[in-house]
Amino acid sequence: MKNFVVKTIANAGALAVAVWLLDKITLTGDSTGKKIGTLIVVALIFGLVNFLVKPIVKVLTFPLFILTLGLITLVVNALMLLLTSWVCGKLDLSFHVDGFWAAVLGGLIISVVSWALNLVLPDED
Repeated sequence: MKNFVVKTIANAGALAVAVWLLDKITLTGDSTGKKIGTLIVVALIFGLVNFLVKPIVKVLTFPLFILTLGLITLVVNALMLLLTSWVCGKLDLSFHVDGFWAAVLGGLIISVVSWALNLVLPDED
């Protein structure tokens, strides 16, 4: 359970950095508390999308992983971020990714920041 909480916090931090750095990834809210709450819910949705959908997409695009030497991972991460944005829109959350290229750059930022935070944060169960 502790590992799940740590990964959610790392995802929330990585999403916050992406929102902060990119104008086309937006998170709106009345107060800082509401923004943090929304960010945690978005991180949970993002983790759920990555847990359920990403493995299926990776299996289906395996030949492209080999052909592109893994660069298709950027596209898969962007699609997961766009799917998260779509789900957040359906749940009336104030998180939005505007466009594919913003999602590619956002996915790259989220991957790097999440990796760095997972190195720093404890991960034992």
